[in-house]
Amino acid sequence: MKWFFSLVLLVITADQLTKKMAVAFLRDAAQSIVIIPGLFSFTYAENKGVAFGLEFAPPAVLLLLTALITAIVLIYVIKSNNRTALFLIPFALITGGGIGNMIDRITLGRVVDFIYFDLYNGYVFGSYLSLWPIFNIADSAISIGACILIIFHNKIFPDGNQGVKSHVR
Repeated sequence: MKWFFSLVLLVITADQLTKKMAVAFLRDAAQSIVIIPGLFSFTYAENKGVAFGLEFAPPAVLLLLTALITAIVLIYVIKSNNRTALFLIPFALITGGGIGNMIDRITLGRVVDFIYFDLYNGYVFGSYLSLWPIFNIADSAISIGACILIIFHNKIFPDGNQGVKSHVR
């Protein structure tokens, strides 16, 4: 569990440091810092919603939901007997990312985003579309943790019925 909490703290620290740098170098800049032209840049944005900028609830409700989900994940991990890396790593990433964004919601009332992949910008059926939203380290950690849980679900949560034979042919 020691390295679980170490990974949680690493994600929070990396998230908060990069957000501070984004505020310092990008917020008042007139333009983005382009890393790979036409593909990748650092672009400052603020997000009052959740993933992809969706605003389905007031900020106080989002903060409460984030705190509740983070607490549930922590309680689940602590009460679980599973101490494998494949179990702990995704939950540490999700917890650290959740706390990182929660810190922004508490201190700023919104989340700072700054990583932008310009996969497609243009018009689709007459409406302007930016295919991928601007995001941050916390969002990345949450997404990577969720992907690990999905991809390795059967290894992380082995089915107790593996010895039962199916009669379906």
